[in-house]
Amino acid sequence: MDELDNIKEKFEKASEKNKLLLVDEIITKGEKGYQFLRDFLVYTPEVSPIKGKIYQVLRESNLEENERFLKDKFPEGVVDLSTEKGIDYRELQKLLIEKKYQEADSLTRVKLCELAGEGAVRRKWVYFTEVKRFPVADLKTIDTLWYVYSEGKFGYKIQRQIWLSLGKDYYQLWIKLKWKKGNKWTKYPSEFIWDLTAPPGHLPLSNQLRGVRFIDALFSHPAWET
Repeated sequence: MDELDNIKEKFEKASEKNKLLLVDEIITKGEKGYQFLRDFLVYTPEVSPIKGKIYQVLRESNLEENERFLKDKFPEGVVDLSTEKGIDYRELQKLLIEKKYQEADSLTRVKLCELAGEGAVRRKWVYFTEVKRFPVADLKTIDTLWYVYSEGKFGYKIQRQIWLSLGKDYYQLWIKLKWKKGNKWTKYPSEFIWDLTAPPGHLPLSNQLRGVRFIDALFSHPAWET
């Protein structure tokens, strides 16, 4: 058994967190390593942060074989862009694949306004009462995009899990997400962290200066019950 076979065996038995780490090791083995990752994308039906990272790694390789493979099998990414309102999430997927998290954060707010309706699009922000209009499919698509292309660190569902673990204490949530330090709000955009060194749940942002009603409505949405 060669070194790559050992890594493959470790990969198959590893936890999700360790699989993410092993992807970086696998690509050091050259074309055989890349072939293993391409096969994983094709033959693993579940969409996960592992598939998201593998897609990103193959894309960043700038190797012709990987580019051909992605263009043929996954031309827009690994996440199915399900929508009940005909909203186009392709650009959001592209930004997150490229780890352009600040641009993706801004576009996410635009998409939430589109979900809420024409009034929200005009004013450029969402009333908490409009959150119930969000179709489950669309909210889950947005959340899945963030989750899959952040190695499982970002997304509304992650934020909600942290909030629940803190006994639904919003002040503690702001601190945990690094949206607040003591009594001082984190300044936008300079003090936020726009890469994977951020703590879990740091992105996408919600405007906490207007209070908790929007995010409370978001965390109460039926999307998280399925």
